[in-house]
Amino acid sequence: MSPLRWDVLLVGFVLALPVLALGLRGDLTTEEMVTRLPWCLAAGWGVVALLRAVATPRTPAKPAGRVRPTVRTTPPTDDEHDPTD
Repeated sequence: MSPLRWDVLLVGFVLALPVLALGLRGDLTTEEMVTRLPWCLAAGWGVVALLRAVATPRTPAKPAGRVRPTVRTTPPTDDEHDPTD
């Protein structure tokens, strides 16, 4: 999964909002903001990867060695004997 997908970028931007707000308020320097922003993108990638893994439905397991019963389309002939008679 690419870290530049739109959902990853959107979640990364949402996670970066507090960092940007702290930088605008003056609590973080520009250098501190720039070093923390890639971590927001990495966290967004992790969140999206986790959510996609959890939300993906499981594929049903194929039963091994199971044979479908055959359906008879013609009536039995006189040569074939029904054991229930």
